[in-house]
Amino acid sequence: MLTDSFTEATAAAEKIIEDAPHVRSEQDLVEGYEYLAGSVRASLQMAWAYDTRFPIFASSTGPYTKMGLDNPDTLYFHANISDEYEYVVEGTRGTTTDLSFQILKGDYSPVDVPDSLTAFDDRSISVEPDGSFALHFGRPSDLPNHFTLGEGSSMLVVREVYSDWTASRGTLTIRRIGSSGDAPVVRTKEAVAKRYSTAGKMLLGRIRTFLQFPQWFYLNLEVNTMTEPRLTPGGLSTQYSSAGHYELREDQAMIITVPKSDAPYQGFQLGSLWYISLDYIHHQTSLTADQAQTDPDGNIRLVVSERNPEVTNWIETTGHSRGYAQFRWQRVSREMTAEDGPTVQIVDFDHISQVLPYYDSNKISPEDFASRIDARRDAVATRMLG
Repeated sequence: MLTDSFTEATAAAEKIIEDAPHVRSEQDLVEGYEYLAGSVRASLQMAWAYDTRFPIFASSTGPYTKMGLDNPDTLYFHANISDEYEYVVEGTRGTTTDLSFQILKGDYSPVDVPDSLTAFDDRSISVEPDGSFALHFGRPSDLPNHFTLGEGSSMLVVREVYSDWTASRGTLTIRRIGSSGDAPVVRTKEAVAKRYSTAGKMLLGRIRTFLQFPQWFYLNLEVNTMTEPRLTPGGLSTQYSSAGHYELREDQAMIITVPKSDAPYQGFQLGSLWYISLDYIHHQTSLTADQAQTDPDGNIRLVVSERNPEVTNWIETTGHSRGYAQFRWQRVSREMTAEDGPTVQIVDFDHISQVLPYYDSNKISPEDFASRIDARRDAVATRMLG
């Protein structure tokens, strides 16, 4: 059958999920199967969206196509490109905190991170008073808002980053110069079969790669610690991150203290051992600096725990006694240092009130916390439709 290649790849991916070294329980496996479903969706979409002559911006990851410790505060888009051609990207700047662009060479694999040939944010381009902009990508040129496509350029990634989840997203289009009056060729049965085969290869590569990532960047760290801020490997030139992994009993809490940064974007999240975000829609598993409560001394104190400590900055582990923790700072204009980074303290859950220096002002009622969750649901729904 025409779909045999993809069916075989899906079965092989399921075996990888079942044999993953971190699987200890049926719940771990159930989440793995859900992760597989999202990866199947994403791989099919990416295979059919692939066209360097007629590229479009496709959603790279979202609530149902998670990968790579996806940031709950970010909308990710990508378009496949080639250094053979030239492209124009047009759009309007929304009210989100950051809008960044990155040209990648190659792809993520189980042994490597793709090279970043160019990475910049909208501070590097001219944006009209009405928020509109046009960028040119291709051979060296003195055109305004021009960026050269280096040898091997294969993907243009765009990130739209929210600190305030009620901000408005912008618009984005891409077209190849010289494509006017042209159209893609009609696909043959053989071409469709090749797309299925490509989707299968993407699926296996995706599953294998992002199970390997934590070994590179997280699991060699001491548990229940977080690194100093560092430039994100394979990421943006204006993004720093602090990474760690946690393991907590139900009667424990991890209190993370971090200064509220002068960086326009500062965000924290938890991730599962499948290296994807926890449910950030119906649970508070992430917070930006805008969403979090800042104490009078200028620090944000997050309480990571399974049980509800009834404080505003509770980060819910949602049944995940083990997982990944990550801070990101974006749109930075200076080098981040250890003083900008987090400190971690593991405490007995019953001692939280004694450890938090501003506990009385940190408390929140169940009704007010439920309202925060309602606001998260509404904000995600709005930006998904926007």
